[in-house]
Parts: sequence; C-alpha cells; structure tokens
Amino acid sequence: MPVVLVVEDEFLIRMNTVNMVEEAGYDTLEAGNADQAMEILERHPEVAILFTDINMPGSINGLQLAEAETEHWPHVRVVLTSGRYLLRDEGLPDDGRFILKPFDGAEVAKVLHSLAA
Repeated sequence: MPVVLVVEDEFLIRMNTVNMVEEAGYDTLEAGNADQAMEILERHPEVAILFTDINMPGSINGLQLAEAETEHWPHVRVVLTSGRYLLRDEGLPDDGRFILKPFDGAEVAKVLHSLAA
C-alpha cells in the first residue's frame, strides 16, 4: 500500500487526518510544516501521496510545497486541503486533488484510492 505524507500544522487535525488515512489502509508519515515535509520527502522515496494543508507557517505554504514536490518528486501525487480556500482539481499540479475542510474518512479514502489506482 502506498505511503502518505500528511502535512498539517494543527496537531489535532493532523492526528485525526493520519487516523483517517490509516483507516483507509495506507501507511503514513507526518510533518508539521512544509519545511519538515521536504526533509521527509528527501529521506523517504517510498512516499507516494502528499496530503497537505494549504495554510501553514514556515518558509512556504502547502500550495508551494505541492509545486516543489512536482518538480523534485514527480512520482508523488498530491492532495491539498483547506478550510479557507476553494480550489478546483484542474488547477492543481500533477492531476492533484482538493478536499475542503472539514472532511470525513469516506471522502479521504475515496480520494486516496483514486490517486493510488
């Protein structure tokens, strides 16, 4: 099963998202911001899906992370989330997906399965 890197600065939301991803059958890694995520991507080539919030502290936000990911790790698929922004899947890098917060486990599983297929 693919490894999903969950990037979320809010600890409780990250923990809840990790649980949803794992319940969908995926292994997970976690990061609290985009800088940590890039370090993990460099060390873990097994990451297949990046699941990241857009609005985060650090040197870059989640959308910029997704753009960097497609340049440096083109095999990694991307899921962007936000409770503040609404994006269309067509505008995302690498055939990415967008999920509006709050999301539920069924929605997370559906999106992950579509990317892993």
